[in-house]
Amino acid sequence: MSFQQDMGAPVRKQTLVRYLDSVALLERMHRLLLDVIKDEFERLGIMNINPVQALLLFNIADHEVTASELKSRGYYQGSNVSYNLKKLVEMGYIHHQRCAIDRRSVRIRLTAKGQAIHDRVASLFERHSVQLEESGVIAFATLDEAVRALKRLERFWGEQIRYIY
Repeated sequence: MSFQQDMGAPVRKQTLVRYLDSVALLERMHRLLLDVIKDEFERLGIMNINPVQALLLFNIADHEVTASELKSRGYYQGSNVSYNLKKLVEMGYIHHQRCAIDRRSVRIRLTAKGQAIHDRVASLFERHSVQLEESGVIAFATLDEAVRALKRLERFWGEQIRYIY
């Protein structure tokens, strides 16, 4: 074994540990985000919609999309998005309409009720961004660097999926 191989093993081990830490952190952060939304909605007395559905409405925003577009953007898994969209339609948060060209495709957009939920989540996120900035919890440059690193990780994972087949 060469000297370079000996020096590389500790670095690889540290990289593995940090990689596993980041994967676990991403999972915890997503769950915490859902808890933050849940707590906000409980404070507002909004009890008929869950945090996943609220985040779905936030991500649809003012776009008109199909369920498959939401899935392809990587926001949601197939059965999850279909179930939640069905519930949101039933509760009046989303309007759906079959595409005239491809009758199998359904276009969805927010109703006024859905837009109100979107606006609540947007307001929560805006409030958090101001609090982060004012409190100095995390500087913009650090947050920007973290986002760039996460985008590189997202791209890496996407490439891993594409090259499996």
